[in-house]
Amino acid sequence: MSKRKRSDDDQVDADAVSSQTKHTLLQPSSAESSLSTVVASHYNNIKETGLDVRNKSRIVYMRNFNNWIKSMLINEYVLAIRKECDVSSSLRVLDMCCGKGGDLLKWKNNDVKHLICVDLAQISVEQCEQRYNEMKERNTNSRCPDLFSAEFVTADCTKMKINELFGNQDQSFDIVSCQFSFHYSFESVSQAECMVRNAADNLRPGGYFIGTIPDANDIVLRLRQTNTRSFGNDVFKIQFSGDVTKSFPLFGARYDFFLEDAVNCPEFLVHFPTFVKLAAKHGLKLVMKERFRDYFQRMNDTGRQLLGRMQAFETYPAFGGSELQGKVEEYIHADEYMKRHRDCRRIGTLSKSEWEATCKFVSNFSKLRICSICSQRAYQREVIPSFLPVISSPNVSSLRSLATNFPTQRQLVATFFQIHIFKSAKTETQ
Repeated sequence: MSKRKRSDDDQVDADAVSSQTKHTLLQPSSAESSLSTVVASHYNNIKETGLDVRNKSRIVYMRNFNNWIKSMLINEYVLAIRKECDVSSSLRVLDMCCGKGGDLLKWKNNDVKHLICVDLAQISVEQCEQRYNEMKERNTNSRCPDLFSAEFVTADCTKMKINELFGNQDQSFDIVSCQFSFHYSFESVSQAECMVRNAADNLRPGGYFIGTIPDANDIVLRLRQTNTRSFGNDVFKIQFSGDVTKSFPLFGARYDFFLEDAVNCPEFLVHFPTFVKLAAKHGLKLVMKERFRDYFQRMNDTGRQLLGRMQAFETYPAFGGSELQGKVEEYIHADEYMKRHRDCRRIGTLSKSEWEATCKFVSNFSKLRICSICSQRAYQREVIPSFLPVISSPNVSSLRSLATNFPTQRQLVATFFQIHIFKSAKTETQ
């Protein structure tokens, strides 16, 4: 692929962004009959806690592991963009469903030029902007190079054309990121299509749409094995309503998801083949799809130091004076591994409940090719021992066929999240 140099017209106009930040408020109309306001209210009501409190959370290591996955994913595709196109350090990123700004440092570490953060939860966006301003102040005091410019927009990406709120409506982005949030759009076909359109329309040709979502196949698989309407453990629970023996609709297949210290609101199954078709309709091609387990095994050597710095795994057995995050019986898998490897004194792992809850997948779409990474539990030899056999999700063309041809004798899959990556297939003239 020939490298494309940016013209002056492509450069970020910092003057177009007041004080390098812009905060726009646009809430969904009260007349709209969707669960967007419920989701926004949930995330707005989550209190911002300090680092000490977060480090005491039951799921702190699971969160750190998910953050490592996101860090490696972002690093990988920033590098891919820079190899394919001569864009130097002037990368522009659109973070859809940015939350409280948990990925701000990841973008800083990758030396992006301009970032736009969008979320439907106003308080979350305000906290994201506050984090950015604190980063900017620290950057100034330490005499580091200038921090990227940023805009902060409160809007529902599933219901409106979000670039109408940007300081420069004509700009395009090298990367559009949507982490652990795209599944909310599958409440309806119009919302899903609007979300995909916002990603596709804002990507430059050859840019990447990267993200993580739950694996609907694995969720339904687990549900069928319980013969009830719910499943989970002491850190998460998924609850369906109605007759779960019937086929699920492609859109609006709702379940309620609870994750300790993090989530307690409705979500929706994402029928991935439909997702891919919607993406193709808007000029995005799937490049890669890979489970967390496989992604970890592929990136472990490259990201081993970062894995340690981010404390993505809990040390087992715990050091003297320390306590395990879970109950002792949550680490039987670690015990069994160490019995088979007598020379191994300590390992890094997660508790059984955390492994079962680590269930998102990464997906990358781009305007010329698309990548997608799916996730199940990650493990590798002395770093992450397995505690349950890992099985492949049924190869089905739709959730409807999954519902009618569900296997009855199978071990549970350890995790149900995946990664998706799409690339823009649009040309410069489109």
